[in-house]
Amino acid sequence: MTAVRLSRGLPRLPRRLALRPAVRPVLCLLPLALVLVVAVRHRSVLIEGFGHLESAEWPWLVAAAAATCLTWVAAAVTRQGAVMERLPARRLLATQFAAGAANHLLPTGLGAGAVNLRFMTVCGVPLARSSAALALYLLAESIARLSLLLGLLIAFPGALRLGGLLPGGGVGPLLIGVGVALCAAVAVLALVRRLRTAVFSFLRTAFGEARSVHTRPSRAIALWGGSLAFPLLQAAGLAAVGRALGLPVSPTHMMIAYLAATIAVAMVPTPGGLGSVEAALIVALVAAGGPVAVATAVVLAYRIITVWLPLLPGALTLGALVRWKVI
Repeated sequence: MTAVRLSRGLPRLPRRLALRPAVRPVLCLLPLALVLVVAVRHRSVLIEGFGHLESAEWPWLVAAAAATCLTWVAAAVTRQGAVMERLPARRLLATQFAAGAANHLLPTGLGAGAVNLRFMTVCGVPLARSSAALALYLLAESIARLSLLLGLLIAFPGALRLGGLLPGGGVGPLLIGVGVALCAAVAVLALVRRLRTAVFSFLRTAFGEARSVHTRPSRAIALWGGSLAFPLLQAAGLAAVGRALGLPVSPTHMMIAYLAATIAVAMVPTPGGLGSVEAALIVALVAAGGPVAVATAVVLAYRIITVWLPLLPGALTLGALVRWKVI
């Protein structure tokens, strides 16, 4: 499969996907406006988080920042593994950096998904197959995250006091809610023919794309290797911040706490998990044996490094990619 040459003219997009000239300047400035709004709303968290960074051990903070940068590389590798076409590597990496900012400005997963869907479409991947690749990426990353957590819990069964993570009597209503939602989805598919046809068509495309990707060893290795590396690097970043601030919890237990917390809040529709992730991480670190005050400091410092520091340059990159018609 040959590389897509973007410099010799971009493929013509469907009319509904093409950006009007008057809309593009607005989209270039929109990420910066959203960054300002989010920063003002969370200014107390920013002030407290930067205060904790001042008393931390800087070598460990540098390690956390390096792990954060590598997560964008892992995401780019996974995205490439989800499609058969060869995507331009540098633009793909820049897109993952910008997608991280978009993901913190919009409800979880929507920002990054929209940016990557647009990027693949501009690179010449049909919309149906781009959507299938996006679904394959999300599925692989979810399976990898769950597998890592289960493997670590089996290896370290006492890492978390799970009773502290689950509110009393909360499991039953949660399972009932999930069951009701599944039944409602099945009923809607059974009753609405057009929706059923669209869903089955998408599933056929997705399964076909998955089969094609797994016939190429390089693509399969990229897909699953990147999916495993991404949450591992995120968890390693939290462990490094924990060491920087002297949290009395082993790095392995901190990584388990991170995986458990992020899985628990994966379906909470807040921008980048802002607020929900912090709360879940604090609870998970306390469940792993950390003092509440230190765990709170670790989580705030970690989110400063992984969310707030890259947010402005990520938004600038997003605006530049829109202006240059990369997305």
